[in-house]
Amino acid sequence: MTIKHLLLKSLLIIAIVACSCQSGNYDIVIKGGHVIDPKNNIDGPMDIAVRDGKIARVASNIDATDALQVVDATGMYVTPGLIDMHVHVFHGPNLNQQYMNGPNSVPPDGFTFRVGVTTVVDVGSSGWRTYPDFKRQVIDVSRTRVLALLNIVGEGMRGGTFEQNLGDMDARRTGEFAKQNSDHIVGIKLAHFSGHNWTPIIRGVEAGVIADMPFMVDHGSATPPLPLDSLFLHYFRPGDIYTHVYGGNNSIGDGGGRQAITDNGQLRPYMAAARERGIIFDVGHGGGSFFYEVAIPATEAGFFPDVISTDLHIGSMNSSMKDQLTCMDKMLNLGMDLNSVINASTWKPAQVIKRTELGHLTVGAEADIAILDFRTGKFGLFDNRGIRMETDKKLECQMTIRAGRIVYDLNGIADPIVAPRR
Repeated sequence: MTIKHLLLKSLLIIAIVACSCQSGNYDIVIKGGHVIDPKNNIDGPMDIAVRDGKIARVASNIDATDALQVVDATGMYVTPGLIDMHVHVFHGPNLNQQYMNGPNSVPPDGFTFRVGVTTVVDVGSSGWRTYPDFKRQVIDVSRTRVLALLNIVGEGMRGGTFEQNLGDMDARRTGEFAKQNSDHIVGIKLAHFSGHNWTPIIRGVEAGVIADMPFMVDHGSATPPLPLDSLFLHYFRPGDIYTHVYGGNNSIGDGGGRQAITDNGQLRPYMAAARERGIIFDVGHGGGSFFYEVAIPATEAGFFPDVISTDLHIGSMNSSMKDQLTCMDKMLNLGMDLNSVINASTWKPAQVIKRTELGHLTVGAEADIAILDFRTGKFGLFDNRGIRMETDKKLECQMTIRAGRIVYDLNGIADPIVAPRR
């Protein structure tokens, strides 16, 4: 072999070694945290490595020597990025349009990362006619992953007579539009219909069948109220979603969540029957849809939600709801264990909306991560009527990572600290 060949061979070996070393580098290594990943049945001390926006490794001890950033999560919980499956974020300048391109919705990025949320689902703010504006104004420009349930009303949640218009509830057009835009649309929604009429629900179910997506109902606005057991046992399909499980419209009376319990505070039998059928129960706290007089007897009977969500909008963000972590705090305080609370805020909603690439920390998955801990002290958690329960601990988000980038770091636990990038 000539000197020239030896030199070329040496250079090739050096290049291979260099590439090998480079491929072993991580962008972020999270050290010392307690990982809770319900999909993968992980509940214990683990390190997590992130590279190129993906989960690169989950192991008991990862060498962080070559990581660009190291995060000290000692004493903290590391979870998949939280999924808030019930929000209203189609904010806009039209003051007479409520949640559809109007003032009742909020911009997502201002309310997500600071509480560990990396994915939100806007439920029904837009319909097939107004969704293109929602996608352009909000979905395409938000750092938060924004998905949507399409309203059975073509205009969406414009308010007033628009949401009562049976002529604008086109099941075929809604279902086909949802199917054609399934990159971001994950279901169908009905809300605020006040007629004593099952037609909107029938059409919503039909749209869900066409799109092969779940159908969510905000029940209880009808006058007089439509019976809840009929919704569950005669109209809903397995996988359809009942939101506001501990409240609902007209909750103090015969409608909405008040129908979940009897006058003497017993859980009605059809609630368990609906769960057995595969109906999904969502918290959807909101500004007027969470009441301890429903939640306490329901949870004492073992009836906890499948999904924990906020119903985020201007009427709930500064009321008793506040944010995703506060909703999780309330369920913890009502007896739901931490692993189940994390599951109901990550992997379960991902399954419900059929986006199983989300809500877990599997190697190769997009690196959406929340790092949480508990603040200790004396705190009050109150419902939409002001009834208060006390707790000595509250969840707090220390860091949020979205698609492999640190987008929120409360106390500078990343070393070195790097300013977030667009």
